Amino acid sequence: VQLQACGGGLVQAGDSLRLSCAQSERTFNTMGWFRQALGKEREFVAAINWSGENTIYADSVKGRFTISRDNAKNTVYLQMNSLKPEDTAVFYCAARQPTVLSRYSASYNYWGQGTLVTVSS
Repeated sequence: VQLQACGGGLVQAGDSLRLSCAQSERTFNTMGWFRQALGKEREFVAAINWSGENTIYADSVKGRFTISRDNAKNTVYLQMNSLKPEDTAVFYCAARQPTVLSRYSASYNYWGQGTLVTVSS
């Protein structure tokens, strides 16, 4: 199983980016996005269930980021609006088979390689 994340880049504060994560073999029940800033621990960003009806977000991104998925394309997205310099990080997509949404990175079994998002002030 491979998860391929892409869409990162260098943007200015206030700009938007959309990250994508393609799953190579199958569609997992729960997909999540995490991020890790330089010198910091990996942190939860958002997660979504299979149908897309249930989502959870970190407080720091709530109202600015939106997670969504297209199961026909085996792809999950993270739309990031009103980006801030503190959003600068490597963003990772992750997958787990259980249907319960989770904020805990240890509960995800599969990880993508990460895509760098840099937000300048």
